[in-house]
Amino acid sequence: MADGAVSRADEAVFRPVRAGNPFEETVERLLQAIKLGVVGPGERLPSERDLAARLNVSRVTLREAIRALTEAGYVESRRGRYGGTFVNSQLPKPRRLSAKQLTRELGAGVDDALVLRAALETGAAEAAASRELTDAEAEHLKHCLAETSSASLADYRRMDSRLHLAIAEVSGSPSLTSATADVRMRLNELLDAIPLLAVNLDHSNRQHEVIIEAILAGDPTAARLAMQEHLSGTAALLRGFLT
Repeated sequence: MADGAVSRADEAVFRPVRAGNPFEETVERLLQAIKLGVVGPGERLPSERDLAARLNVSRVTLREAIRALTEAGYVESRRGRYGGTFVNSQLPKPRRLSAKQLTRELGAGVDDALVLRAALETGAAEAAASRELTDAEAEHLKHCLAETSSASLADYRRMDSRLHLAIAEVSGSPSLTSATADVRMRLNELLDAIPLLAVNLDHSNRQHEVIIEAILAGDPTAARLAMQEHLSGTAALLRGFLT
């Protein structure tokens, strides 16, 4: 990925935690980076010193968070010249709840997350198409699109998340990127509760292509409408399975 794109993605997830729950929020930030594909399987997290500074936590707190994720099976620490903390090649399977359990747990939160996602991501697509993207930004979008289109069923959710986050990244708004990352984490639990349907994935991939084409063509209206159509399809599936 381009350095600029990496920087924006890092800023979105490795941002300072709020006072009060430094350990819990540090775990949340690290999981965001992993689950949204900002740091992929086999890749190394930023250095301990860098992460602690960017998250605005002590190195003791950061180490405790990394230890928790190690015990949960998300990362491993390696020693030596090329050591550090690496994301495991095989990630733990997401928690699987039935539609009835999720609906009972989340209640009105389902509609809230879907409305928020629609507002954020249609705006991100429109904003991205309104900008004159650099060559690196355009290549970043194409790369994420290609990875999503060729992803296995096991990797699809993560690569899909990464593509949607990439669109927010090139919108030019770090705040929008952060908000998109947060809402996607909320939605991933919902998405994990419904089956991956081959027909739907093919359709979704074609819609992704239309969205990226509109952004690269500099057509804000087409990008917004294409994203709106794409998100409405996902919302319909979720409501169908969760109600």
